[in-house]
Amino acid sequence: MPANLPDTIAAASRLIEARELSPLELVNGLLARIEAVDPVINAFITVTAEQAVVQARQAEIEISKGRYRGPLHGIPFGVKDIYETAGIRTTGHSRAYANHVPRMNASVVDKLYDAGAILMGKLATHELAHGGPSFDLAWPPARNPWNPEHFTGGSSSGSAAALAGGLVLAALGSDTGGSIRTPASLCGLTGMKPTFGLVSRRGVIPNSFSLDHCGPLARTVEDCAILLDAIVGYDPRDRSSVRGRQQNFRAGLRSNLKDVRVGVVRYFGAEDAAGNDELRSATDAALQVLQKLGARLHEVRLRALRDYYDVWTLIEEPETFAIQRQALIDRPHDFGAVFLERTLIACLIQGADYVRAQQERSRMLSEVRDAFADCDVLVTPGAGPAPKLDPGLAKWPSPNRFAPFALTGSPAVVVCTGFSRAGLPLSMQLVGRPFDDANVLAIAHAYEQTMSWSTRRAVVAPDARPAPIMPSAPAIAIGSIDRKIVDLCARAAQSAGLRLADEHFALLCAATPHLLAMIDRVRGSHEHPFEPANVFMFPSVDSPM
Repeated sequence: MPANLPDTIAAASRLIEARELSPLELVNGLLARIEAVDPVINAFITVTAEQAVVQARQAEIEISKGRYRGPLHGIPFGVKDIYETAGIRTTGHSRAYANHVPRMNASVVDKLYDAGAILMGKLATHELAHGGPSFDLAWPPARNPWNPEHFTGGSSSGSAAALAGGLVLAALGSDTGGSIRTPASLCGLTGMKPTFGLVSRRGVIPNSFSLDHCGPLARTVEDCAILLDAIVGYDPRDRSSVRGRQQNFRAGLRSNLKDVRVGVVRYFGAEDAAGNDELRSATDAALQVLQKLGARLHEVRLRALRDYYDVWTLIEEPETFAIQRQALIDRPHDFGAVFLERTLIACLIQGADYVRAQQERSRMLSEVRDAFADCDVLVTPGAGPAPKLDPGLAKWPSPNRFAPFALTGSPAVVVCTGFSRAGLPLSMQLVGRPFDDANVLAIAHAYEQTMSWSTRRAVVAPDARPAPIMPSAPAIAIGSIDRKIVDLCARAAQSAGLRLADEHFALLCAATPHLLAMIDRVRGSHEHPFEPANVFMFPSVDSPM
């Protein structure tokens, strides 16, 4: 951050309300830092400098006349470039949307404008929030401010990089299987996936209708609570939107955890190794802190991560394919190889397999609900330290500890639990019951206030711009793939209306054995499946909806 300028929402809002800090001074300081630092970390797709200055001047006028709107008035923020912004291109970090200029704002962008916040620009993501990092797109991937040679995590990569690099004070991301929580973890931030339906998704380029969540990233839990207070709310224009019970997230933060029941999920299934030694040690130390604050801990074991990832894939990929189908038919070359590898496989997923995955998702929902019978929050290791940025990071499939709670729609937050020997952040994840978002934030805040991790700052040297990384994926020889797989893929692609170049067809063929194994596992998982998780339900007469 520029010298003497605050870098948290809470600190800046106190100064702005007291008229000790000018929003214009804050914006100009950040614009200067963006110019100096962003060429190193590639957080931005589009910088909205002129609009930011106009909004900052307007905020100053309003505040000087006593019309202070609240803690986001005059606060600079950025949004992942899948959030539509009127008159400002929204690319999804994809050539397929490179010229997309919306006429309206996403609902939550309007909410932040109403709160007086100032848009600094649109932030990098994995292509259409789906898989990465990619090195064959029109814009480079974001880099980690703690070490620009390393990965930010994704897909809300630019949101995390901009925050950790001191370019904005607040950011919005999206989370379909960990896309807020992973980059927040690897960049030393707080990232929140709210309960499914709590935050409107209207005006956000969709990835998966039944898995997408919109949510905040910030430096601290308190800042996340301030953002969540502003963006929650029922939106009749979003069919997934729900009326959760009224919560005041910032006011609900606490400093002790007396008698809080914590279910510790060290392992998912027998094969989960619970991460690396540094992450395990940081998680164990964090659990000891929770215990000292008054929490009561006990072990909880959930099913294998592979089970969740299988089900997640058989739901997410068909939905992504359906959303982008026409563009994939008309102009597949507009998409990068990573996006194509993960999306084209959907042409092999039958409707019965999609429904079967939704049935197994229902079983998972029941299992996680049962896990909460004697605990108030689940705690798992998060992620970290960040690996070096490399094309090999996009390897698929790649189960993670965040995807299970996208399937369940549970509120989940990550907080920093320390740093590796190389100075890279580590994290833990806290998960609550649906609509218990305030409690999850409160527990995370109590931990964060006890530690000093959130006060550390990455130092980005403007002259330390790393060399660009070029695509290096080896060519896949069709002749090396089983002929039955090739024939199966050819029939499926033709049936879906796809006309694929040889290199794209090869991506499909190479990914197919992994997908077929997933399909077999989900088909054979249980004899008596539950009703699908996405069965439509009308609200009852007594429902709060």
